[in-house]
Amino acid sequence: MKLASFCFQGIERIGAELDAAHLIDIVQAAKQAFGEGAFSPADMKELLNLGGGGLSRVQEIIAFAKTNPGAVDFIPKASVKWRPPIRNPGKICGVAMNNSASNDRKIAAPDHPVFFLKPASCLIGHNGAISVRPYYGSVHPEPELAVIIGKPMRDVDAVDALGYVAGYAIFNDITSNGMRAEDLFRYWAIYANVDNPDKTERREQNLSYSGRYKGADTFGVLGPWLVTRDAINDPDNLRVYCKLDDEIIAEDSTRYYNFKVREVLSFISQFKTLQPGDVVACGAAFKPSSNRKSIHTANFQLLGAQVSIEIEGLGAQYSYINREQKEIGQWRLK
Repeated sequence: MKLASFCFQGIERIGAELDAAHLIDIVQAAKQAFGEGAFSPADMKELLNLGGGGLSRVQEIIAFAKTNPGAVDFIPKASVKWRPPIRNPGKICGVAMNNSASNDRKIAAPDHPVFFLKPASCLIGHNGAISVRPYYGSVHPEPELAVIIGKPMRDVDAVDALGYVAGYAIFNDITSNGMRAEDLFRYWAIYANVDNPDKTERREQNLSYSGRYKGADTFGVLGPWLVTRDAINDPDNLRVYCKLDDEIIAEDSTRYYNFKVREVLSFISQFKTLQPGDVVACGAAFKPSSNRKSIHTANFQLLGAQVSIEIEGLGAQYSYINREQKEIGQWRLK
């Protein structure tokens, strides 16, 4: 199934794809099919919290709509405003440098997934506008496979990890190299001495925090669909394409991830409980296109009006670039 969150006629809804041109509001359709109060999750996260029974109910609603077309309102896709499928995830985990195409750039790297958090406030939906301000510096797209968690997940072995997945979505992990460089510390980190814990020692380190360069408003594009797990045979072998306007800037596949989807989920679960509706973005798929164009040269400050991402089985996501001519405010006290 393809599930979505959207606004239609001023009402926020959760729905499902009916055909190439139409959606249904699953709560409204359930009322029309089975009566008042038959099925009424408030949002996608509440639907996922119902577990497999909730998704089975949605399948029944879709089947009723297809066999009784006059009984359920069909909503044209072209008439809706798309929201992120999960509008209020508890957390968004992103995995850093998880593509083998980045391995030759690593001077030193850990032998495990490295993940960071993005705020839910960064999210926008399909056909939304990515806002870029001059003081952000260079900004580029990162096309990624996102995993949507379906049930609480803590200390789960990799072999069992997919059993906790509700589905998958397209994620654009918008990144500002400009702000990352500005927020770079080169400093002396202080550690307890290994041989004498009463003493400390200094180690030179480089560090940049992702709060600005990954977490600014509109820096996370999710959707249009949450495609349920049963519709994707192998999340570790999906083709990924990214375009800036009509030019391909990445041709890749999730098979080039250093750490597989199950490994990423299992590793994160050793440290944080993943809850229904949480989003895990598994890493940028950024192998350059056949014309050698790259996502890293796709600076939104200078280039493009539209960015699109297509992932096999998940559909296509479009976003528009809004270059806001706004300078940074007077944040420093005089």
